[in-house]
Amino acid sequence: CDVTCNRHKSLCMTNCPTLIVTVGLPARGKTYISKKLTRYLNWIDVPTKEFNVGQYRRECVKIYKSFEFFRPDNEEGLKIRKQCALAALSDVRQFLTDEGGQVAVFDATNTTRERRETILRFAEQNGFKVFFVESVCEDPDVIAENIVQVKLGSPDYTHCNTEEAVADFMKRIKCYENSYQPLDEELDRDLSFIKIIDVGRRYLVNRVQDHIQSRIVYYLMNIHITPRSIYLCRHGESDLNIKGRIGGDSGLSARGKEFAKSLGQFIHSQNIHDLKVWTSQMKRTIQTAEAVEVPYEQWKALNEIDAGVCEELMYEEIQQRYPLEFALRDQDKYRYRYPKGESYEDLVQRLEPVIMELERQENVLVICHQAVMRCLLAYFLDKTAEELPYLKCPLHTVLKLTPMAYGCKVESVCLNVDAVNTHRDRPSNINVHRTAKDALQTVPPHL
Repeated sequence: CDVTCNRHKSLCMTNCPTLIVTVGLPARGKTYISKKLTRYLNWIDVPTKEFNVGQYRRECVKIYKSFEFFRPDNEEGLKIRKQCALAALSDVRQFLTDEGGQVAVFDATNTTRERRETILRFAEQNGFKVFFVESVCEDPDVIAENIVQVKLGSPDYTHCNTEEAVADFMKRIKCYENSYQPLDEELDRDLSFIKIIDVGRRYLVNRVQDHIQSRIVYYLMNIHITPRSIYLCRHGESDLNIKGRIGGDSGLSARGKEFAKSLGQFIHSQNIHDLKVWTSQMKRTIQTAEAVEVPYEQWKALNEIDAGVCEELMYEEIQQRYPLEFALRDQDKYRYRYPKGESYEDLVQRLEPVIMELERQENVLVICHQAVMRCLLAYFLDKTAEELPYLKCPLHTVLKLTPMAYGCKVESVCLNVDAVNTHRDRPSNINVHRTAKDALQTVPPHL
């Protein structure tokens, strides 16, 4: 923690690491929330890691027998579960204090006030802020769907048939119900938390302490579990694509127009209910969308990365005119910012409102650009900052993303219209032997 914690109020000020603690009965979507939240925070460059206590338990007890393990009068089971929780908290401490982590997600039921007080003491001793995320759901259909979709795929039930697994898991839930103490508006009024009720029908938010907690709340209030698909594609091939020039605002080539027509046929063949179509404000995406013959919405945030002084240059020209810039970009493509332009890091920040709106919507087709598509794809596929700038997003190919319980299914659909290849692989030998002084001496004055 970069600043002193206020021990009297059990609160840390800004810059303290944050411990997110899930609360709720089994099959209430805690792990779904934990994984999505971890993915989002890492995408916006907040180092975050999830610690699932159930996984610690599976590593400790190799063979799961039955719900009996979770009975409140099973002393051996209670002992093992407590040991697993403490082991997870120990790893949380290491991540937040020694490994540069900023947020840890402690994914467990944490259904008793005693357990939560233990976590609060642990956090206070280590200078961590605590934010509780409770998922409350009484809808039997939602609970049953969650059990079938997620829990039946758990290693606990690999040797059971569906009926046996469901029956056992329902008994496991019962083991927690009698001792469950939900977060209370009065008793827990000094805690920071969000209570998500019936999968987002209602929310209760209490004592948000800082910027990161407000972003967490905003994100959690936008996600939903309605089945849907997100279609990502680039515009049709442009005139500047053919010339091997980056950026610019040129129109479609003849093949690009052919792709746009094929895209329209493909989209109409999908019979997508209430499809929304988003484009950037650049000619090539707008021309592509117009051929699809559906209403579309333009987003400035979806414009291609700004290459600054390198706009409309070929890579060979950039290497000749700005050799140092060219080498620096290869060294750290994610954080490198074009002179008078943007970096991929800048682009992720620009695209955050798009991600929020994608989480709110159902079926959406996004017609965008190579760098933009890489950023969006990295969010859904949980790719690192190092992987993001090298994701392959070829022209004239549609990626259909179907969010699943703990991830995202990807289908690649090539529409069989030829196009140039604009992908540039990560260089195998990156070598920039220059000091900061050397760099300043070699950058042309107009930069």
